[in-house]
Amino acid sequence: MQDEPRPDELIKAVADFLREQVAPQLTGHAAFKLRVGINALDLVTRQLTLTQASDTDELARLKELLGHDGALHDLNRELSERIASGAMDLSTPGLQDHLWRTTLAKLAVDQPNYASYRRELEGAGQHLSANAPSS
Repeated sequence: MQDEPRPDELIKAVADFLREQVAPQLTGHAAFKLRVGINALDLVTRQLTLTQASDTDELARLKELLGHDGALHDLNRELSERIASGAMDLSTPGLQDHLWRTTLAKLAVDQPNYASYRRELEGAGQHLSANAPSS
């Protein structure tokens, strides 16, 4: 185990410094490029803090859907093949819920401020809302 601060805390500190101290001093293309860099740091922070739990949940759902154990990547490939072949569709028990939860987990990392995602969390009260970042 590593001592504090954790990698996600270090990355967040750098992003916050750039956002609060450096960004106000820049304009034009340099400011744009800095915002792109800050967004990348924010994305990495979310990946470090959210993906382990969402991958664990996704793996459990896939095991249940497919009826056997395996690696996340392999089970996702198998699920895709079953959907493509017509062996599974939205009438398959649990499939629609799995796809929806997986989509919400991916949006929590990739686009947490996406308006439709935020509305879904607020309206449906999904458990992911507790893990969704505010920035």
